[in-house]
Amino acid sequence: MIPTEFTPLNALIGGAMIGLASVLLMALFGRIAGISGIAVRMFPPYLDDESLGRVAFVLGLIVSPALVLATTGSWPPVRVEAAPLTVVIGGLLVGFGSVWGAGCTSGHGVCGLSRLSVRSFVAVGTFMAVAVLTVFVSRHLI
Repeated sequence: MIPTEFTPLNALIGGAMIGLASVLLMALFGRIAGISGIAVRMFPPYLDDESLGRVAFVLGLIVSPALVLATTGSWPPVRVEAAPLTVVIGGLLVGFGSVWGAGCTSGHGVCGLSRLSVRSFVAVGTFMAVAVLTVFVSRHLI
């Protein structure tokens, strides 16, 4: 079994920040904070007057580890216990799922559920069931 750190304070702060960012994006711009939708609209044919905001949002995701380094003095711990091919295949499957499901975990899970979207309830139920099954198979059958 792979142990997981129990960090409720970090989870609470991180969740509150994600929720606040989602609420602000919806309140100020009428947009859902779905990362896949934001990222895909950074490129043609979606270039418009909101493109700079999309780039800033994605850059914020990329720069965040450097902010952790600046405030704590160390990089956030990252441990990937999978072969590179497995990571690539997983990334492609996640990308396919985002397109096929018309959104990603952040769009459906954070924003869709809070808006009581039936489509998001189905999407979240589906990807959570697949996640549970994947963890079970990878830890017990492989």
